Amino acid sequence: MNAAQPKPDRPAPGDLFLSEIREQPDALLRLLEHELEFQTVSRALAERAPTAVRLVGHGTSDAAATFGTYAFGLLPGWTALRDTISLTVYYGATFDLSSSVVIALSQSGRTPDVVDYVQRTRRRGALTVALTNEPDSELAAAAEATIPLSAGPERSVAASKTYLNQLAALALLAGGAAGRGREFADALRAVAELLSVALGPLEQAVSAPALAFAYVGRMYVIGRGLEFATAREVALKLTETCRVAAEPLTATDLAHGPVAALDSLFPVWTIASHDESLPAVIEGVARVRDAGATIVSSGTAAGEIEGAAYVLPVPDPPYPILSPLLSVVPGQLFAAALARAKGLDPDHPERLTKVTLAR
Repeated sequence: MNAAQPKPDRPAPGDLFLSEIREQPDALLRLLEHELEFQTVSRALAERAPTAVRLVGHGTSDAAATFGTYAFGLLPGWTALRDTISLTVYYGATFDLSSSVVIALSQSGRTPDVVDYVQRTRRRGALTVALTNEPDSELAAAAEATIPLSAGPERSVAASKTYLNQLAALALLAGGAAGRGREFADALRAVAELLSVALGPLEQAVSAPALAFAYVGRMYVIGRGLEFATAREVALKLTETCRVAAEPLTATDLAHGPVAALDSLFPVWTIASHDESLPAVIEGVARVRDAGATIVSSGTAAGEIEGAAYVLPVPDPPYPILSPLLSVVPGQLFAAALARAKGLDPDHPERLTKVTLAR
């Protein structure tokens, strides 16, 4: 290339990840354009009246599935679980799935064992639903019903807007199955507005802990109930973008061994929300504080965590069950800021690709 010629524009390290985090309010509104499709699938789920809702996915999608177990348990009152793919795909275990619903989550729709699982469970009688950002993918072809996540192209390896839309999709399906689909669609539009307002201040607020923790190589991320999905996703973002060995724990699990590892150089990220799990989180954080660890508090109830060195509150959504859509954002932004502080590129983490080839 001639030196006089302009060089092609290339995004700076982390620009893709950060821009996709900022895009999440718009991505959520795009998902809601499919409200009628959600209503149709929710009716099919309600007609099945399943004995179990089986959710499958890998990585970020598996973290979203954790939220799904609570959404279906709390709204239509169904048993929901993150199913073990290996039992079906690798060990060939045979179950009667005629009264089950299977919901498969995948950004790409190309993860081989997730596709295989859906094909096998559909043959055994399950009603299969795909939630994917790629409606023309192998997963979409394998499932009886597909709802596009409509997050738009996600070019950063570290997922953000796909995760948020997966949570919203699960809330819409569970709400619709409970006869509250329109109510939850309206609530999610309100969440998109709340998020749009909160993003700027949160992006500024994460700079201080990111600079303070530039040396950190390990961290616990704790949540409870609905927010354990958030803990899993924030820990994953820190691990894949920042090379931090971040372990997600429930606030109660922390007391059963892991608390012994804490010291002043071992930060603990806490997600606290205004729901029934808050007392357990407050009790768990008291143990963290007694161990002398630095505490970061985030979530709708971040201000109720005593002794936090950094407090990153998010607004309350219309319903507490939707809190994880907001509480994950400080963790996403912190991961982007911490990667920059460490001199890493969160858009291209070492040894990771966008598609999980699990075989």
